[in-house]
Amino acid sequence: MLPDMPMDLFRSEEMQLVQLIIPAEAAHNTIAHLGEIGLLQFRDLNPDKSPFQRTYANQVKRCGEMARKLRYFKDQSVKAGILPSSPAPLDKDFDLDDLEIKLAELEAELLEINANAEKLLRSRNELNELQLVLEKMDAAVHQREFEEASSGREITSDTALLLEQEMVSDPGKQMRLGFVTGLVPKVKAATFERILFRATRGNMYLKQEELDEPVVDPATAEEVEKVVFVVFFAGERARTKIMKICEAFGANRYPFPEDPQKQRQMHSEVIARLSELQTTIDAGNRHRDSLLNNISYQIENWASLVRREKAIYHILNQLSIDVTRKCLLAEAWCPVYAKSEIQDALHRAVTMSKADVGTIFQTIRSGESPPTYFKTNKFTVAFQGIIDAYGMARYREANPGVFTIITFPFLFAVMFGDWGHGILMLLASLWLVKNERKLGSQKLGDIMEMVYGGRYLILLMSIFSIYTGFIYNEFFAVAFDFAIFGGSAYTCRSPDCGDAASAGLVKTGNTYLFGVDPRWKGSRTELPFLNSLKMKMSIVLGVTHMFLGLGLSLCNALFFDLPLNIWYEFIPQVLFLASLFGYLSLLIIVKWVTASQADLYHVMIYMFLNPAEPLGENQLFWGQGTLQIVLLLIALVSVPWMLFPKPLILRAEHMKKRQGRAYAALNSDNELYEMEALHPGEEGHVQQHHHEDEFEFGEVMVHQMIHTIEFVLGAVSNTASYLRLWALSLAHAELSAVFFERVLLPAFESGNIIFIIIGFFVFASATVGVLLLMETLSAFLHALRLHWVEFMNKFYTGDGYKFQPFSFDTITDDEE
Repeated sequence: MLPDMPMDLFRSEEMQLVQLIIPAEAAHNTIAHLGEIGLLQFRDLNPDKSPFQRTYANQVKRCGEMARKLRYFKDQSVKAGILPSSPAPLDKDFDLDDLEIKLAELEAELLEINANAEKLLRSRNELNELQLVLEKMDAAVHQREFEEASSGREITSDTALLLEQEMVSDPGKQMRLGFVTGLVPKVKAATFERILFRATRGNMYLKQEELDEPVVDPATAEEVEKVVFVVFFAGERARTKIMKICEAFGANRYPFPEDPQKQRQMHSEVIARLSELQTTIDAGNRHRDSLLNNISYQIENWASLVRREKAIYHILNQLSIDVTRKCLLAEAWCPVYAKSEIQDALHRAVTMSKADVGTIFQTIRSGESPPTYFKTNKFTVAFQGIIDAYGMARYREANPGVFTIITFPFLFAVMFGDWGHGILMLLASLWLVKNERKLGSQKLGDIMEMVYGGRYLILLMSIFSIYTGFIYNEFFAVAFDFAIFGGSAYTCRSPDCGDAASAGLVKTGNTYLFGVDPRWKGSRTELPFLNSLKMKMSIVLGVTHMFLGLGLSLCNALFFDLPLNIWYEFIPQVLFLASLFGYLSLLIIVKWVTASQADLYHVMIYMFLNPAEPLGENQLFWGQGTLQIVLLLIALVSVPWMLFPKPLILRAEHMKKRQGRAYAALNSDNELYEMEALHPGEEGHVQQHHHEDEFEFGEVMVHQMIHTIEFVLGAVSNTASYLRLWALSLAHAELSAVFFERVLLPAFESGNIIFIIIGFFVFASATVGVLLLMETLSAFLHALRLHWVEFMNKFYTGDGYKFQPFSFDTITDDEE
């Protein structure tokens, strides 16, 4: 017997709902071990409780507080310019309680260091401003005399008003001028002077000196352009007004002694104190940096531990606690193949916890649809992401992601086909693949992150583009005549091929073995030939793609044992699509093989308008007219075949089951009497018992009608939608030809080296910007639409939900 192995990508992993009965003393270790393997998606058994009412709410709150402290440490490290160091190994015995105590101590120490540093910096900034005041205001203050004794001193005109004001207020007092010095922001200096003048009615003298460089404001710790000022005034009333104005304007006032000797002494003291403060600040910074360096060695480990513990307690809050509080009950989805691995993890957790009893692991039944889980790798994850972006697959239904690995890059290449552009894409994708480890460890931007995630998708897109480019014989709008393919089968009518675009070519050899003959390039029939080729090829590819979708609907019907879907959906749908567009694809292939000149437009139109009309020269094979009539009848019969039988059969089956249940329920009078005794006063209890089996025939019929109309009309619109393969392929080729013939070719024909360089630069820019970026995005989006709408609507439900197991690998800093 084969061992339990994961299913392939075609169907999602088989899931089961399990119940865990965990001893309380082993609960934490059990969830921790299960988070390491990441194979269980827990169900919330306490949906009615708020986060604050749950058992482990306090533990979650503690973890949140520790996470806040760690973020604070990271912010402080960034401000100090300290990069995170390589994490040192964490002690195995180091638990959450020890970490909580340590973080609290470190935070208190760091807060104290920062508070002291802030006080010291404020003092230093104040001393710096005081030093500037002493240096700038020395000459301004001592150019005047402050001793205003009554002994015959000559009073200057500048101080006359001030002295007169002082004498009026207190004639018996000795007349003396006062002054205030400080710094005020430069942007407020003019307003400051104007307000001072108005408040003192002009009885003041203001002297200002601008500083050459901004200074750090002691209050805000920001650099501000300031001016040093001194205000001379007379009287206490003027002093009071000036003090209030200084406070209102945020002006910092500093003492300024009148005695020059005291000024020099104060200046020396300020310089000495600044030196001491700077020494103290440097010592504090070294201590802080040393502390942050020690924290940086362990901060990643601490953050990981806190995230893990918070996630564990978050899961524990989803468990149901037994009334005896001796065990916890958990329910979770897990893959069937992972049963043994989960049991091993449970055994290790119980052993580590030294619990008396082990965890009970059992499978339970559930009417809920299981989650969908596809086990992907770095190659398939991008293709599966394309499918998941449309909708998560229903549990165990066929996964189109398997076929998308080939069909998506191929349909892209049909629209993008140019082996020159494909080589450039290939080089870019190979660089991404080669440096995937380096790029995967870096933080990339949103656009680069998407490109990196789809590197293998781009790799296959480029390989298929090279392949279709060889088929189209397109290399930057240049066709190559490869000798290995036998050479061109056509020659020009004149030696210089001057009439190739007007008179056409003459076939002189065997058919070119692979792809489009290079002689078609630039000929008179190039565009009609390529249009016909690519249009017919688009129809054939589109019909094949839709038949693949119908085939996958058969796989789903067989897997889920739905015979009605096979007989009354799959078969009529295949017959309808084959009788019309499958027949059209057959005519295209026959016309290619036989080189017939039949008009397929005429054949398909008159197949509906006049099926009995002879085909004449448009007949491709014997019996074609009869076959068309038969196919048309099959298409007409397929529509009611899809519409009526399935709803009628479902109604008949429902009536039969309902009648059988009624007979069983009324098997005896005793049973009826017992049911009425058990449910007195409840009429129709039997019908309520089977409420889940209600059947609405009208609803089923309307749904089937919508499904039938959608398929019939969709068969026409979806086939026409695949013509975008032809349109975008033609547009890509024509754009490439315009850039080559109108930009690069004239530059080379000029023979001027400057024109050649400019022309090549413009051509390269247009190629990269338009053809390799815009056209790539356009072809990608159209290929995406062809898969989501034309292909997947034939079979894909996409109403499932993703399997999201509890795993420490998926926890991020933003995890709640």
